[in-house]
Amino acid sequence: MSTLNVAITGCGVIGRTHAVALQQFPEVQIVALVDAIPAAAEALADFVEKQGGPRPPQFSTLAEAFAAEDIDLVALATPSGLHIQQGLEVLAAGKHVVIEKPLDVDLTRAQEIEAAAKEAAEKGVVASVISQHRFDQSSVAVADAIAKGRFGRLTSAIASVAWWRSQGYYDSGDWRGTWAMDGGGALMNQGVHTVDLLLWFMGRPVEIHAHTALLAHERIEVEDTAVATVTFENGGLAVLHATTSAYPGLTVRVQLMGSEGSAVVDNDRLQYFHSKDAGGESADMGLQGGGNQADQELAKYPVEDYKAADPTTYPAGHVRQYRDILDAIAGGRQPGVTVSDAVNALAAVRSVYVSATLGQPVLFDDVLAGKYNDLEVRTGSSAAESA
Repeated sequence: MSTLNVAITGCGVIGRTHAVALQQFPEVQIVALVDAIPAAAEALADFVEKQGGPRPPQFSTLAEAFAAEDIDLVALATPSGLHIQQGLEVLAAGKHVVIEKPLDVDLTRAQEIEAAAKEAAEKGVVASVISQHRFDQSSVAVADAIAKGRFGRLTSAIASVAWWRSQGYYDSGDWRGTWAMDGGGALMNQGVHTVDLLLWFMGRPVEIHAHTALLAHERIEVEDTAVATVTFENGGLAVLHATTSAYPGLTVRVQLMGSEGSAVVDNDRLQYFHSKDAGGESADMGLQGGGNQADQELAKYPVEDYKAADPTTYPAGHVRQYRDILDAIAGGRQPGVTVSDAVNALAAVRSVYVSATLGQPVLFDDVLAGKYNDLEVRTGSSAAESA
């Protein structure tokens, strides 16, 4: 592949993650860093240079970068509330774009870029949203088993993000914990990846009934704890849980259960897998967690295919997703995660907030269709009274 010139917009912590991932690919060159705060762009330029790459020039706006540099792909690592505005600017310029999760904070605007991405795809432009856990070895193994019907009928799932974030974390940036720029709390910011996996595994949601609360933090507008029940088109049921109030921080865990098999992914590791078609023990009253086939299942997915070029690299998931994105650009195909996938995940999160605000179940398709666009979502036990 010829050299692919990349600009990173947003030079904070997530911008550095994208820089590390992109530098794993010899065909990629970071040619521009964009940030309204010059010191942030300078710091990331220092980092890129220390990692062995040419020092990229810095710009305060995308327009300046486009005017000065030949750019093929833009990675957006800015606050969530800026994603759509900047993403539309990138697509209008005919550039490929990768947007850090979540897609945005506003579902209506997200659907606007969904339409723009579909139009751009007809011209060979690739648009993707970071959902790196779809590319984990364990997630791929589970998704393949689902596609082949190896779990029978999917009956239920439990998806939990039990993390801790200190008050200092929320105080570290004016945009953190705000509806306008963060778009939500524990579910939107920390849990959206897990929501995406839940939908990838279980399918399209039908109805969501949720509660949210602010329990362990102050001076933020959004929730630090959310719980919901979800009904899916296939009839399956799920429990969704996300919190940043689980000191000192527990795991991200997805349990998937079916009539002929089940799986548990805990912190990206396939902790348990059992499918009736693999043979082995069976019992009318169940195996009580026995019959674990995880190791033999993972053997079908060679670990070297799921490592970064440098196995010690922190953002291995980003590296795996970028491998798919670069292959999509080179091959003229759509990426493994599309903007439409991200819109559905965002709509599911929005459904949780709408349900919690109204104090009643809501239909996913109603939220997606904009029925509650004018509703100001709120957080806390008094949400229904405030609505």
